[in-house]
Amino acid sequence: MASTADFRNGLVLNYNNELHVITDFQHVKPGKGPAFVRTKMRNIKTGRTIDNTFNAGVKVETARVEQRPHQFLFKDDYGYTFMNKDDFEQVVLPEAMVPFADLMKEGQDVTILFHAETEQPLTAELPTTVDLVVTYTEPGLRGDTATNTLKPATVETGARIQVPLFIDQDTKIRIKTSDYSYVERVK
Repeated sequence: MASTADFRNGLVLNYNNELHVITDFQHVKPGKGPAFVRTKMRNIKTGRTIDNTFNAGVKVETARVEQRPHQFLFKDDYGYTFMNKDDFEQVVLPEAMVPFADLMKEGQDVTILFHAETEQPLTAELPTTVDLVVTYTEPGLRGDTATNTLKPATVETGARIQVPLFIDQDTKIRIKTSDYSYVERVK
């Protein structure tokens, strides 16, 4: 059991008999009335995000999870295959358990959450940023940089993102995995 004071991003709760991970929370102390905690939680099985408000100090049931480093090997008809970097055991996860899968390339390091009591894999988490090469984008026009204009680009994994006009084909860029946004060029 944990109190609302123990909330942090990434905490896994057993809420309505389903596992949810806290993606965002805010402690609110209004001028009138009791304090409360606003949370955004993602259902681990379905991927749906819900908003919920807890009264401050309320006890909630947490789930014990372990994070284990894995390496993405390949995708086939059964799903995504990952290899444990410690004991080389392979784990296959269905597509629904791998968010932002179109940003993964073979050999990518990921973290897989396992339920500690049942040893069931719950979800795969990519790092906060990934470095990928732009395989196709329209050429940018010189001098058209008065505003922060973006153009579509396709990266080596097939994902389509928005990049600034000065990014050309075969440029290595860093992408934020949570919202597919361009961060910077990588040398």
